[in-house]
Amino acid sequence: MVLPAELADAARTLFGDRLDLAAAYAELLATDGVVRGLIGPREAPRMWDRHLLNCAAMAERIPEGASVLDVGSGAGLPGLVLAIARPDLTVTLIEPLARRTSFLVEAVQQLGLARSVRVFRGRADEAASGSTGVGPFSGDVVTARAVAPLDRLAGWCLPLAVRGGRLLALKGASAQEEIDEHAGAVARAGGGEPVVHRCGVGVIDPPATVVEVVRERMVVPPAVRAATRRARPARRGGGRGR
Repeated sequence: MVLPAELADAARTLFGDRLDLAAAYAELLATDGVVRGLIGPREAPRMWDRHLLNCAAMAERIPEGASVLDVGSGAGLPGLVLAIARPDLTVTLIEPLARRTSFLVEAVQQLGLARSVRVFRGRADEAASGSTGVGPFSGDVVTARAVAPLDRLAGWCLPLAVRGGRLLALKGASAQEEIDEHAGAVARAGGGEPVVHRCGVGVIDPPATVVEVVRERMVVPPAVRAATRRARPARRGGGRGR
């Protein structure tokens, strides 16, 4: 997957000495990703500007050494991109569909990222509750891209963040409209006031639009409570006789 010359400076800025690794991932997306239906064939020519650089720009909102959970990871956007751009991060890719997790596992191995990246097959509530027998998971930062509107996203992602941790949602031009519509739902999910950030200013054009929500209160949504109950082993004995 050839890096367009006009994007070379931005790619070097965002990926540094791991640019070759980013290029290898771009090639995977443009070949295997397209064949497996994870990336549309029309997306291949815009792989760098629409996908890789846009996702990598989010890294400026992530603290050094943070643990990152990527919800609805799909083909690894933005989770794998962040793991490539930021080797100091530990990243968990959360994805429920088998064909996507198969691709993610193979990509992690081929890119040599197994020490810092793990793949979890399941939904966000299953990851938060440990109802599949793996986890529960929690992290400093929870990321998502093109997964759902902000109200549902907050309900799914905030339970995965530690208190004081944050949700970073890569959004489009209507980000402020989503905030205006769903701020109440975000608050009920335990989130603080959503804030819009423009990431990659002066590096990519247009900059990436990221909505940031800090988890201020530990609210456990019904889906996570139900999944947690399912994960508990049945009680044996100890009951009172009639």
